[in-house]
Amino acid sequence: MIKTSEIEVQRLTHADGLAPLRPAWNALARGVPFRNFDWLESWWRSYGVSAGNELFVLAVFEGDRELIGLAPWYLEKSAAGRVIRFLGSGEVCSDYLTVLCRAGREADVTRALADWLCGSASRCEERPAWDQIELGGVDESDVIVAQLVELLAARGNLVHRRSRSSCWRVKLPSEWDEYLNILSKSHRKQIRRLERDYFQTGRARLVTATNDAELAGGLETLGRLHQRRRQSLGERGCFSSARFVAFHEQTAGRLLRSGQLRLVWLEVDGRTVAVEYQVLGDGVVYAYQSGIEPDALEHEPGRLITLAVIKQAIAEGRRAFDFLRGDELYKAHWRAQPRSTLDIRVVANAPGARLRHNLWLAGGNVKNWIKKGLKLSGVANP
Repeated sequence: MIKTSEIEVQRLTHADGLAPLRPAWNALARGVPFRNFDWLESWWRSYGVSAGNELFVLAVFEGDRELIGLAPWYLEKSAAGRVIRFLGSGEVCSDYLTVLCRAGREADVTRALADWLCGSASRCEERPAWDQIELGGVDESDVIVAQLVELLAARGNLVHRRSRSSCWRVKLPSEWDEYLNILSKSHRKQIRRLERDYFQTGRARLVTATNDAELAGGLETLGRLHQRRRQSLGERGCFSSARFVAFHEQTAGRLLRSGQLRLVWLEVDGRTVAVEYQVLGDGVVYAYQSGIEPDALEHEPGRLITLAVIKQAIAEGRRAFDFLRGDELYKAHWRAQPRSTLDIRVVANAPGARLRHNLWLAGGNVKNWIKKGLKLSGVANP
């Protein structure tokens, strides 16, 4: 533990030490489910422990153990050295990850974290051992990550940024007809036709899982339809990963009971043709994962279920529907707007870290960053 005036930074290295922070952690998450304790702690148990990584959660306390900030990280050993990443990274695709912070305390929290990471805080005898920090898919408008990275650059660390695919979000009006009016004329015509031919006739209905048994059955159907559709397109599909499946089997029940998950499926003529896994928070519906029946494409199952879930969100008074990361063209058709994201790499101002970084540059890896919008800041000399 390191103290800076009345602020303490403590590295938490064991999962059992995270549970007492759950209420304060979730308060700092500000309603974004991918930042919540249940999502990230489950990820650590499914991905972090089995891969031999180290937990690297930095908790920022003030006064009598009052949590005002938290960096939900882990540390991975690789050819690049000791690399810090977000919990929730990788194939789970957790969007909107950030450093958690109480509103108004951004400067205190980022300064304390930067001092700790650079070994310049009081009572810090040596720089904590890390070589790189790789933060993936950060919202470009994320103020606290930007402040932390700026402070790290000012302390002699090298910073790389590159653009990634956007997250896509549509702001929802209060009425369905008002939403239809913002769609293009041709898309609005298609939606009204589907409403008339499927929902008003009773051919289609949306079903929501309400208990663990329905949730388990819905997840099985989701995985099966998702895999069939991806394989029909010549793709692997995320449900082919045993760890991905295990993570959701462990996490979904917890989120359902806390009101943060909704699993819905669309039936047409009594047959399930589409499933969608949503996470919920702060008035936003996040469309996390879906699957459609490839043998029922004549019913337009993807468009049907999107119609149904957006209409449901408006009826519930939700403020936004988020399609999450990926620049697929269909998202713009629903009038979603892009929110730019970044990958950020911080290379420690230490000889070993700079040597590994120079080997990475010599290997031509930087070309991929340049193609995707590389920006450099900080100290460039090794």
